[in-house]
Amino acid sequence: MGHELREFVDRVMDCHAIDDQDVKLLQHDILSDTVMTRDMVDVLIALDRAVPKACAAFSDYLVALVVDFAVWENRPTGVIDRDKAHWLVATLSVGEGPTATAQRIAFEIAREAEHCDETLLAFAFAKGAGQSVAASAQRMLLAS
Repeated sequence: MGHELREFVDRVMDCHAIDDQDVKLLQHDILSDTVMTRDMVDVLIALDRAVPKACAAFSDYLVALVVDFAVWENRPTGVIDRDKAHWLVATLSVGEGPTATAQRIAFEIAREAEHCDETLLAFAFAKGAGQSVAASAQRMLLAS
């Protein structure tokens, strides 16, 4: 992890928040010319879990960044093999389970990849199915 990213993480953790300006800084200054690694993805996913106040732009950026890295930048391209699937499930579900953003990441990777190992598919759709049931119940409650 580079010095700039480390400073960003420290500052955001001290503030307990990520705002739109932080996302712009991350996108345009810190990660713009950086070759992503699994360690960097792990740090950003952990940041999503650790920071209680994160703007929607951070979630959207994190989803796009991780999908692009896992599916298109990390070899084999377009394929989520067993190794990548195990890493993704481990990093997305650590702690008390996946955040809403981590669930989105898993689902979008499964949707985007040309081939996806069953480990990640089961994780993505098990979590997505739980969200669908909860959303359905909420819609029914609101309708009544």
